Amino acid sequence: MQNAKQGRRELLAGLALLAAFALWTALVQCVDVRPVGQNGTDVGFATLNVWFHELTGVHWGVYLVTDWLGLVPIAVCLGFGALGAVQLVRRRSLLRVDADLLLLGVYYVLVILGYLVFEMIPINYRPIPIDGMMEASYPSSTTLLVLSVMPTLKYQADRRVKSPALRGAVTAFVAVFSALMVLGRLVSGVHWATDIVGAVLLAAGLLMMYRSAVACADRRRGKPEEEERRWSLARSCRS
Repeated sequence: MQNAKQGRRELLAGLALLAAFALWTALVQCVDVRPVGQNGTDVGFATLNVWFHELTGVHWGVYLVTDWLGLVPIAVCLGFGALGAVQLVRRRSLLRVDADLLLLGVYYVLVILGYLVFEMIPINYRPIPIDGMMEASYPSSTTLLVLSVMPTLKYQADRRVKSPALRGAVTAFVAVFSALMVLGRLVSGVHWATDIVGAVLLAAGLLMMYRSAVACADRRRGKPEEEERRWSLARSCRS
């Protein structure tokens, strides 16, 4: 019952956040749109974005550090992929791999697809060129990667790690790392402020949908086990 309620809450939260992302994306394309980007390209919320960009300036060092640290969530993805592969080899069936790991793989694919869609259909471009090239800027891909992947490290640690101290350490690492990465991308000057907001909304919505799917899988897994316990009890009473 608790899993069912939690799953419904997370499903509703995920849908609300994805709806908020869709609304925010629409607003970025129609509110205060002016040609203030590279080569006169249009940028939504122009007054806010230009003010914040001029306030923070451009910090290439911060950009490079956060770019390299983007390898950390990629390593997390590979780690969970390796865990799933080990289970597949040992259990000799994809269906016997833990459901939360299978769903995690699907979730990571959806995150990648979300990134690719906005690379192919640019909403706006970065405030400055990167290596002399104009690059799509919305939503911030690094922010999306970090906030989509790092919370799953905490979530999986909470499910799999028995040591409270280790779970606490993972939670602290994820919180500090994620906050510093988002702040770093925000002040580095390589994104508009609205790019960061869009990435936060999309990542949070996808994460809630993943958690809801895992809660549903847990509930389904629990039903056969509960039925088996009832049959065992009935057999013992008859004997």
